[in-house]
Amino acid sequence: MNVVSRRAFLMGLAATPIALSAGCAAGPSNPAQPSPAGASSRPLPIPPLATATTDAAGTRHFALSAGAGNSEILAGKSTATWGFNGSMLGPTIRARRGESVAFTIDNDLPEATTVHWHGMHVPARFDGGPHQTIELGARWEPGWTVNQPGATLWYHPHPHGSTEKHVYRGLAGLFLVDDEVTDAVDLPKTYGVDDIPLIIQDKRFTADGALDESDPTDIGLLGDTIVTNGITGAHLSVSTEKVRLRILNGSSGRMYNLGFSDDREFHLVASDGGLLTAPVPLTRVRLSPGERAEIVVAVNGSNTLLRAMPYEDNAGLDRGDAAAFGVQDSFDILELRAGKNPTASAALPASLATIARLDPAAAAAERSFELQWFMINGAQMDMNRIDFSPTVDTTEVWTVRNVDDWPHNFHVHDVQFQIIDIDGSPPPPALAGWKDTVYTPPGVRFRLALRFTEYSDPTYPYMYHCHLLLHEDQGMMGQFLVLEPGQRPTPMTMDMTMTHRGHGG
Repeated sequence: MNVVSRRAFLMGLAATPIALSAGCAAGPSNPAQPSPAGASSRPLPIPPLATATTDAAGTRHFALSAGAGNSEILAGKSTATWGFNGSMLGPTIRARRGESVAFTIDNDLPEATTVHWHGMHVPARFDGGPHQTIELGARWEPGWTVNQPGATLWYHPHPHGSTEKHVYRGLAGLFLVDDEVTDAVDLPKTYGVDDIPLIIQDKRFTADGALDESDPTDIGLLGDTIVTNGITGAHLSVSTEKVRLRILNGSSGRMYNLGFSDDREFHLVASDGGLLTAPVPLTRVRLSPGERAEIVVAVNGSNTLLRAMPYEDNAGLDRGDAAAFGVQDSFDILELRAGKNPTASAALPASLATIARLDPAAAAAERSFELQWFMINGAQMDMNRIDFSPTVDTTEVWTVRNVDDWPHNFHVHDVQFQIIDIDGSPPPPALAGWKDTVYTPPGVRFRLALRFTEYSDPTYPYMYHCHLLLHEDQGMMGQFLVLEPGQRPTPMTMDMTMTHRGHGG
């Protein structure tokens, strides 16, 4: 593979004026070692469904408040955390395709933040990226009509330069979209019973139970303790024959190779953007930060343990880097405890959804992206620079390649994309559905088909970036405008981020 070594790359940049954080200027240091599961186990918390009111026009109104609090992540210890409508994480928002939704979002944190709707097709001015800053004590009021297939999405902060810190401290929640297809398909779907949200994160703690934010590695705050839905040592009592897990890798830098302790088979039924065409039988599913997977596993009276396993191929990294970046670590994630006399579950359907394929031959433009260190195409993020402008209602083909020897992934705002090929070969079934984030091993080329529909805006951009959050914070991100034919961008200024009203404004 034609991959530039990190040492050679750093030497080549010795005289280049790129700002680095102290924790990332050198090679990986003090790689995290997983700690064994604690003897104690607590029931898995299920994030509550967000409440909403509906106005006369049928718009559903949700309220979120970002604030600080204390959480019992470790049994018997109090940890200072941030959350939405509570001390950590946030409620699960649920809406249907075709519904209009509106939000009031209050910032009661000690600093500015944003709320990004990861995976959502949304107008750029409501995307919640770094240009939609909510200042301390301010309120933001986005709204749009949900128009995409049913899927497991999520929401999290996206302030430029401090996204990792905000997510690490606890600001994240799921956003579930339902539609006629997800209604009709015979999968487990009783929320909190046989349809379970599972937010996986890794943390480090000081001796007194505080979050340890010191000494990040080259991929950020690599933790030695797994936290599921906000606690360590979680178990789930399963009262049905099968259970559906909606899994989010909510970590800032850690990647997971998930499977069960007894290597039992499960079925992948959905990826980032919704249902696959058919269930895919697997014993492992890989998730890089920001990716989601919906799996269905048969419990049938037999306990098992969801685990993060070592990557058999080192995730495409050199062996030494694989150890430093945590892909050889093992963790217990969630114990599934089988109940007596479980309720019967339907057999998995042979087919799930129809996915119309985007035609690469009809692409209006082709673009290439090289991922290296904290840059894309040799440039770091500039809030006042638009990198390119797709035309609304057109398809494009993007070629993405990690030319680094670090792990990276690639996330695009507003759209779900399809993987055309990987190094010229069709994607495996697990990657053949709709995606908004994909892991890019060193030296491997991905061709993606994307279609930009419905929304155009000459002022507010969407982002594309590595979703390893330290990389994003350090500038591994760019931005684009979706324009009408012949439309020209409006000059950008940083003043556009300071337009949100105070409480009651």
